[in-house]
Amino acid sequence: MHIPDGYLSPSTCATLYVLSGSGWWLALKKIKRVLMTRTIPLISVFAAFSFVIMMFNLPLPGGTTAHAVGIAVAAIVLGPWGAILSLSIAITIQALLFGDGGITTLGANCFNMAIVGSLVAWAVYRLFASRGRRNVLAAAIAGYVSINAAAFLAAIEFGIQPVLFHDASGTPLYAPYPLHIAIPAMMIGHLTIAGFAEAALSGGMIAYLQGTRSTLLSNTAFAKQVTTAPQPTVATQATSEWKLWATVGSLLILTPLGTLAVGTAWGEGSAESFTNAPAGLARLSSIWTAPFPSYAPAFIKNPAFGYMLSAMFGVGIILLLSLVARAFSRKEARS
Repeated sequence: MHIPDGYLSPSTCATLYVLSGSGWWLALKKIKRVLMTRTIPLISVFAAFSFVIMMFNLPLPGGTTAHAVGIAVAAIVLGPWGAILSLSIAITIQALLFGDGGITTLGANCFNMAIVGSLVAWAVYRLFASRGRRNVLAAAIAGYVSINAAAFLAAIEFGIQPVLFHDASGTPLYAPYPLHIAIPAMMIGHLTIAGFAEAALSGGMIAYLQGTRSTLLSNTAFAKQVTTAPQPTVATQATSEWKLWATVGSLLILTPLGTLAVGTAWGEGSAESFTNAPAGLARLSSIWTAPFPSYAPAFIKNPAFGYMLSAMFGVGIILLLSLVARAFSRKEARS
């Protein structure tokens, strides 16, 4: 689902950057009133959680892979606007540092997973939770629907490329897969495996939080309830944050398991994976060279250790950004 550079035309990328930019602007506007207080740590920890969980690749029939994203968990705890920012941070770091998703396609990847995924997850969760369904089941359904919605959008974006962008002879310039190939290729794996993985992750995490850190759920930041729900004390919130960071730390240690699934996710191959790469795809695919492509630092000879080291580096960057943002917000509060 992380669309690389070259698969989408420049005009498609520009359109999706505009849509994502509108989503980011609206999200920042919505959370501005609480951004200075308790939201930055939560956004950071769920960005780290999403970053790590996307490293656990699952094998799919045909030799490709897929992974959960953590969309619904972020949307339920942070609300849709906080989830948009949290997931966008994770996706941006993946693209910039590890080449997991392109730079020209960053707007598309954020639009699919962070923006539409978060809004769909939040809407589905509210729909089923409000009808008396257990929150855990509602979270699982939200996870399943949201990741499939994001995958479906990516399939549409792939599938319209050969129709809209081709040379005089009809040869596709970017992604060469028409809709009748792109939609089944993307959706079969997500409807059958990745969707259920996201559902299990979402339901499991909400069950865990209900039993241990229920204040995180009662606050569902940025929702209307934030003004009426009991507010956690500073000590309670700090304890909850550290518990969540401990969970992320546990996942970091387990990340080498993500290398067991061989193969590349469908639609994420490089230009070299094509016998005759489309001209536009070949031209744009080299526009950005990530310092640690494929989560494999060149100076680490052990792939599993390199994978775990990359995860630690990515989470470290998110933690550093969190500390800078918190320092900035405190300075703003004092001025």
